[in-house]
Amino acid sequence: MMNVDGDLGRHLTIGKFILDTRWIPTKDVFSHTMGGEDLTPHEWVAQVVFALMERWLGLAGVVWLCALMIALTAVLIFQLSWERSGGWLTSIFVTLLTMAASSLHWLTRPHLFTFFFLAVWLKGLEDLFQGKRYGRIFLPLLMLVWANTHGAFLAGFVVWVVYGLGLFWNIWVEKMSVDALSEKFRSWLWVGGLSLIASLINPAGLDLWKTSVGYVRNAYLVGHTAEYLSPDFHTPSTFPFLFMVILFLGVWGISRQKPRMDEVLIVVLWTAMGLYSARNIPLFAVVSAPVLAKSIEMLWKERQGYFVWLDKLQHFNLRLQSVDSKTGGWVTFLLVIVLSVWGARSGWIPARFAPEVFPVKAMDWLEIHPQEGNVFNYFPWGGYILYRAFPEVRVFIDGQTDFYGEALTRQYEQVITLSEGWQEVLAEYKVQWVLMPASSALVRTLESDSMWQALYRDDVAVILRRVP
Repeated sequence: MMNVDGDLGRHLTIGKFILDTRWIPTKDVFSHTMGGEDLTPHEWVAQVVFALMERWLGLAGVVWLCALMIALTAVLIFQLSWERSGGWLTSIFVTLLTMAASSLHWLTRPHLFTFFFLAVWLKGLEDLFQGKRYGRIFLPLLMLVWANTHGAFLAGFVVWVVYGLGLFWNIWVEKMSVDALSEKFRSWLWVGGLSLIASLINPAGLDLWKTSVGYVRNAYLVGHTAEYLSPDFHTPSTFPFLFMVILFLGVWGISRQKPRMDEVLIVVLWTAMGLYSARNIPLFAVVSAPVLAKSIEMLWKERQGYFVWLDKLQHFNLRLQSVDSKTGGWVTFLLVIVLSVWGARSGWIPARFAPEVFPVKAMDWLEIHPQEGNVFNYFPWGGYILYRAFPEVRVFIDGQTDFYGEALTRQYEQVITLSEGWQEVLAEYKVQWVLMPASSALVRTLESDSMWQALYRDDVAVILRRVP
């Protein structure tokens, strides 16, 4: 969870900076290339929580918190699926399938809060349409927290729009009475309006929306970020998503009962978004799981009496539901929480930045031999460098590409590919030393240049300095 990318280091650095200074940075202080430029802090709540967990339990605390977010999301998905379908066994099956589909993006990053918040948002909207009025206040408050925790709060508004389209469909196509739906419509408008206002209550105001939408619209940045690309169905991690889509096609094609229009819209829309960008696959899994559970259960009931084994399975399902209702799930849940926290404090959760992935030894060397001047660093290491050396070292670039933008990202690419004018980029930013992978072409080129001297080398990283 920690070593697939280097973003965690940046999140911890920003979180500790906020705790130490009592200031949410709206200007960049973490790089020498963009210092003083406007910064949109769209994940500051998650970053502060990460930093607090690291101070309390070390890196194991961050891993524990992320695992808790995944677990709570799974619990909510199961509850939503059970409420929608009424089938315990079906809900367990769909929940496990959802976890498998979303696992391709289980990383120690703030987006895990979006998984959880999206499940809570879905639960709140469903309850609102069932006549439970608590959502009128609760959902806007949830959006207030969500918008300050992760930029994918936009997913909540996508689901809200889909529920509204379902209402309009019922009025215009199904010819349902407007009076019968008026209360739902008023609640829907109220929640959407208040949630929109709540999303603007953040350190950057309207710029939060501009940043979240603007990044997705930048073809260059999206095309150079692996998680934003379309899924590769030759890799096993995408198989559960593909299986869920096939299940929907099969179940809806066979069943005589048709789903609600908002259910069709939400599955179709998020399927398209998942096919467009692998980053959306976990969100597809969260919002479509209850619909899939309901559809499977309806088909199951339609086929009762056709097969003996189906009837036996249904009896087994009812017995499981009976056992589940008598086991006191909250006791087990709290016991697991207590034991896992104790395990984290005792070091049972192995959490470290892997020295074969990050320049751990090189940063150890830098603590003893600090370097003056501006650095040019490997993009995936930017967050880790900040984690180890900020504020003494400010990076050239790190994983927050929505902030650094296309222009600087292209200059970074120009240098690491040794494209024409790469020396001028280093000169423009007054780069005095370089921290790059030992296998990089830039390292080999600089080592053969008399104007550069290698100060440190190991199997992972090389530190070079410009000769005065």
